[in-house]
Amino acid sequence: LCAQATAQAAKSARTVVIAGVPDGLLGDDVMTDILMIHFQMAKNNGGDVEEVTYPTTKKGVAYVTFEDQEVVESVLKKAEHRLEDKRLSRCYPLKVTRYCENVFSSVTSVLNMSVFKDEFVLEDLIQELKKKSTALSFGPLQSNGHVSVQGSFPAIKLLRDFLLIKAKSLSEKDKVEGSESHQRPKRRLQQHRLTTETSNSVGDADGEKQVVVLDTDTYRYMKCFFPRTFLVNDDVVISDVTDGDVTTVYVENAGSRSDAGQVLRVKEKIEDQSIKLHNALRKEQIYFGKHTGDEKRRYAQVCRSLKPRYPYVLVIPYNTHIDIIGNSSEIFEFTKEV
Repeated sequence: LCAQATAQAAKSARTVVIAGVPDGLLGDDVMTDILMIHFQMAKNNGGDVEEVTYPTTKKGVAYVTFEDQEVVESVLKKAEHRLEDKRLSRCYPLKVTRYCENVFSSVTSVLNMSVFKDEFVLEDLIQELKKKSTALSFGPLQSNGHVSVQGSFPAIKLLRDFLLIKAKSLSEKDKVEGSESHQRPKRRLQQHRLTTETSNSVGDADGEKQVVVLDTDTYRYMKCFFPRTFLVNDDVVISDVTDGDVTTVYVENAGSRSDAGQVLRVKEKIEDQSIKLHNALRKEQIYFGKHTGDEKRRYAQVCRSLKPRYPYVLVIPYNTHIDIIGNSSEIFEFTKEV
């Protein structure tokens, strides 16, 4: 089993993900042949191809595995890949990435900005966040104060943490200024610039409550395979709120005696484990398309039958697809077998 896992990991390191493959124009065998030729050509920095996996569960995506890992580095150095063949009516640009970089690359979260509406002009606040978080893509501000944000999980986590800190600071300030008139004007960002200070978590001033923002897939994997991370005594309570791709975990003191240090240690244990897993975990998705209920159940049955051979793969079924989460080598082989 150890040798098999090592071989699978080595294969993943020799694999690249090809996006932009023209889908439905030619037969799958023909397209596989065209891809193999492209990535064997010297002008494309290619080399000997061991295997082309096409089609895959993702439309327009193929996996190319080379015999030598050095070819992966060479192929990735080429600035532009254009798929050309006499069997194609035109050339098609391809995006080539490492297999291990192709998952957990983007998450979407809906932020409730209405908490700031009494203090800031929300449009100004959103514009300022856009300037500070250039790696994120912001949707339009809704009438209820909600705005969708898309980007890498670390970038969204920093934004969420910052806004939680900002909301908490406003809440505490309102307590101090409670005797002031409710008619004070909204602050313009030109007068009160946002600080760029961020934190991995948010805590009360007395340390009795800590907040950790996690990727939802990472959180579910932790709950399944590392339940001891969330094992606490009666003096600490852990709760969670899931909002799409992001899960917020609350760690609070519930004992009669305040022990801020204990709450902090639990928070740090969760953070440390999540960082390890976020760097190691990968995700594949199998979409059902127009499959019937019987076919969906067949997929679920196959996944269950494979689980004993892949004990550390997490399978999460949905109505439209199945999420497969684990290390890259295992989920690559698991998905192929399914």
